[in-house]
Amino acid sequence: MSVDMDIILARHAETVFNAAARMQGHMVHTPLTRAGIAQAEAMGAALRDALGPQPDRDYWVSPSGRTQQTASIVGEHLGIDFFQWRQDPRLLEIDVGGWEGRWYADIVAELGESIVCPDRRLFRVPPPGGEWFPAIAARLADWLAQLDPTRPVLAISHGITARVLRGILVGGEDWHGVPVAADAPQGTVFHIKDGAETMLHVGSGVQGVRAA
Repeated sequence: MSVDMDIILARHAETVFNAAARMQGHMVHTPLTRAGIAQAEAMGAALRDALGPQPDRDYWVSPSGRTQQTASIVGEHLGIDFFQWRQDPRLLEIDVGGWEGRWYADIVAELGESIVCPDRRLFRVPPPGGEWFPAIAARLADWLAQLDPTRPVLAISHGITARVLRGILVGGEDWHGVPVAADAPQGTVFHIKDGAETMLHVGSGVQGVRAA
């Protein structure tokens, strides 16, 4: 993997499902809350301060409604057309399979145990009919391999997906055979360049798989 890539990576802002502690995964659209809209506005303002107007970057976004809604707000701050964002399903959140749309509390009650590691804030068990960390890493590596390494990127994705992507690019603790970076609140923006990571903006949203 090229370590000289210039990638700004952001998580989407808070949704109504995040606020209610319900699983999202690959759900087509879960709208942002008022708090989420404020988080997206803050992300856009921070990026405008860091990059200036109409920055010359390639823009990528997950097809999920929550990432696109975040991207539309960020794009207005940057002065870019929404249709400059290229959608790619490889940037989607972890597929939670049969858990999609369900409340976390109901899943835990059904299984009789926590599905999340409290220290790493990651799933301890694979979602039924969903995907697991090696599959996420494989699709992200495929996406990275198809990028033009001479072009800087701004991408808006999801909590677990972004942690795996950051792990691939700058390293992270092993989780089921995949390097996964540390958690960060929703709305956080990272700049990855020359194999190093800096935080451009710290979001005010939740952390952990509740934000998935």
